[in-house]
Amino acid sequence: MRKALYPGTFDPFTNGHLDILRRACRIFDEVIIAVAPNPRKEPLFSAEERMEMINGNIGALNARVTSFGGLVVDFAESCGAIALIRGLRAVSDFEFEFQMTQMNRDLNDEIETIFLMPGSRYFFTSSTLMKQVSYYDTARIAKFVPPNVAAALQARFAKNPEAHGA
Repeated sequence: MRKALYPGTFDPFTNGHLDILRRACRIFDEVIIAVAPNPRKEPLFSAEERMEMINGNIGALNARVTSFGGLVVDFAESCGAIALIRGLRAVSDFEFEFQMTQMNRDLNDEIETIFLMPGSRYFFTSSTLMKQVSYYDTARIAKFVPPNVAAALQARFAKNPEAHGA
């Protein structure tokens, strides 16, 4: 069985992430979506909430969701994954991804990194942008995130009325 690991913060999970996941599922027998806690990014949602949102969108895909800590190549090896899935949206992503890939290769040259590009309508979509727009108007992100994610963003910002200028 050929397994791949799709690691990320996924705060929140976007339609761009889902597009990359669908593409990866066509290539591999199983794709493990690995949610990183990443406290440096000060996530809006807990790892458990992010996992729940992702689980609500993988349906019949040959994918499963888990969380991890530590080095991604070590986790990939422990899962039996032969590759890491990384999304590339634009040239601006390349330098960071290139550096990370080189370090991962140096740490474990048995794990390959596969870069997948989302469909063109998701090239500019990022979790950071979704949070920024949602801060002011959650209704306007509905086309960029799955419905359960839009609802979670709306609920999160509804708890903080001053986020909407109220």
